[in-house]
Amino acid sequence: MSRIGKLPVPIPPGVQAHMEGQTFVAQGPKGEHRQPLHPDMQVEIAAQEVRVRRPSDQRRHRALHGLSRTLVANSVKGVSEGFRKRLEIRGVGYRAEVQGRKLLLNVGYSSPYEYAVPAGVEIKAETPTLIAVSGVDKYQVGQVAAEIRAVRRPEPYKGKGIRYEGEYVRQKAGKTAGK
Repeated sequence: MSRIGKLPVPIPPGVQAHMEGQTFVAQGPKGEHRQPLHPDMQVEIAAQEVRVRRPSDQRRHRALHGLSRTLVANSVKGVSEGFRKRLEIRGVGYRAEVQGRKLLLNVGYSSPYEYAVPAGVEIKAETPTLIAVSGVDKYQVGQVAAEIRAVRRPEPYKGKGIRYEGEYVRQKAGKTAGK
């Protein structure tokens, strides 16, 4: 039995969960999230918990069991608490600002880079050098954060660029002056 798959997913107060065909739907204070699940997985929704069951002990079903349970747990957590990633900008003159549904990044290019914020994700520039990405879908929040980081990855000599909060960038030694 899968150690992760057999665990029940608790439903916090204020969150409603139900199935629409093979789609798990969670509604809560942060919004609504729809998560399609594999047709072989069976989802049982009780009063305060959700359980995911697998039809057999085949290798494929064992693999899908833990995955399906984690997808359901992420949906419930997303609509109750939400997910958040923070990015730091390092470099002289590097900064970010939000204008409507666009993120403007000044990160050393000749003109500011405009990033269109997708629906379902909220971006805030807490300070000119700190960006917060939040939303109900864990995958989408991570993808948007990765796309923003890819605009100017941290370089290994001075450490300039966009990095995740707390990310360690290994510094290389520069050239040394010869005789």
